[in-house]
Amino acid sequence: MDGADGHFIVGLIGAGIGTSLSPSLHEREADDQGLRYIYQLIDIAALGLAAADVGDLVRTARQLGFRGLNVTHPCKQEVLEHLDELSPEAAELGAVNTVVFAGGRSIGHNTDRHGFAESFRRGLPGAAIGRVALIGAGGAGAAVAHAMAGLGAGHLTVIDADPDRARRLAGSLRAAGTPADGAGVERVAELLAGADGLINATPVGMEDHLGLPVPAELLRPRCWVADVIYRPLETGLLRAARAAGCRTLDGGGMVVHQAAEAFRLFTGRPPEVGRMLRHFADLTAPPALTDGGARA
Repeated sequence: MDGADGHFIVGLIGAGIGTSLSPSLHEREADDQGLRYIYQLIDIAALGLAAADVGDLVRTARQLGFRGLNVTHPCKQEVLEHLDELSPEAAELGAVNTVVFAGGRSIGHNTDRHGFAESFRRGLPGAAIGRVALIGAGGAGAAVAHAMAGLGAGHLTVIDADPDRARRLAGSLRAAGTPADGAGVERVAELLAGADGLINATPVGMEDHLGLPVPAELLRPRCWVADVIYRPLETGLLRAARAAGCRTLDGGGMVVHQAAEAFRLFTGRPPEVGRMLRHFADLTAPPALTDGGARA
């Protein structure tokens, strides 16, 4: 619905999103603002669809009266060609995580860059960013790379299983004025040796992609480590980083700040970010213990 009467239907398209907290984050904020707001998950893996089917899903959602959609892995870049218009930020990043339907048009936005930048400012104040290594050059990687550029990173090294994709992202950073280069994963040990920080923007570490994006023995105390994943909040990479004495940043702050900006785009109303951060903390808190000591 278009929201004119305070009613909103929105959704999330992605794969393996059954445990996403986006519905709860959006709906709780909407409840606090007195809005009628329904947030639907559209899991392409559960539906037996591919990322290439995202265009059909976007068209169907618009026909059904959705106000908009969030888009996540693996559809953030696939969705571009199926939209009528891109915001300047989405066009620069070459990735969309939020689609708004307005005036009969589908408009793509990207709130991930804002989300990561705000999370980094709050979660790793004073961290050195002279040389930053980024693993993953997909949609999330592009947003994170440009967020770090905006924060003043001196040099970004983009590492990806597809070296050409890494080099393309590095080229877009150089075009925007930030020194950068791209490489394949076979050079990860060499490239991490002189890095001030490491960011994981791959799916490795998610509940359905468990593992480490880089070998644990490459982590050193002087190198901070950030992960964009929030399910689980403590990934294998972050556990290994803490064991190595690194400062760490989980993906919780990014998901809340990007969700808050998406909420504003969907509703036209400013969210209360502090309240959404409290909701996130509540949603991710360990289950309480009963008197008998068993998990509730």
